[in-house]
Amino acid sequence: MEAFRREDLVADSRPIVAVNQHSSDPHYSPTAGHSSQICEGDFVLLDVWGKKKTPGAVYYDISWTGFVGASLPDRICEIFNIVRLSRDAGIEKVTTVIGSGNRLCGWEVDKAARDVLEAAGYGKYLNNRVGHSIGTEVHGNGANMDNFESRDERELLPNTCFSIEPGIYLPEFGLRSEINMLVRRGSAEITGRVQNDVVLI
Repeated sequence: MEAFRREDLVADSRPIVAVNQHSSDPHYSPTAGHSSQICEGDFVLLDVWGKKKTPGAVYYDISWTGFVGASLPDRICEIFNIVRLSRDAGIEKVTTVIGSGNRLCGWEVDKAARDVLEAAGYGKYLNNRVGHSIGTEVHGNGANMDNFESRDERELLPNTCFSIEPGIYLPEFGLRSEINMLVRRGSAEITGRVQNDVVLI
């Protein structure tokens, strides 16, 4: 939160810093009695959202993951690669369909990402939607990438933003990779950096 203050950023709530099994709760919030120290051998998930402290500013909302240690365990590497492929399938769906000038609904993006998890045998470990609308509120009022909680048939409109954030939530850890996309007329782009490897901390 000190870094937010230095950069003149605001958020509606604090970021998620979740370790090991806590990262399996997509809405985990540490408290004095419900948290643990970060130690060697821990898996860490950060979910950070914020916007500039100016009128009309739009949120940026990302999740990155890391491992405290010199080398990444095979299991975490395996799960990350499946989630990365799922995320990238959602991105590809958006860029291809929007780029061709066709209509795209939120549920179709969810399905593209979720199909990858299903094919890998992890479909049941994603128990929420794949993404949400983003605007001046971190959860905006546009189309959500949702074919799970509801079938969102709203179209992804030009000049709107949203997240793509599939995950696999196992009992021992939960891993998601979250990016934001901006739709233009006839094109779509990722806003910001994309995580392609788990960060060694």
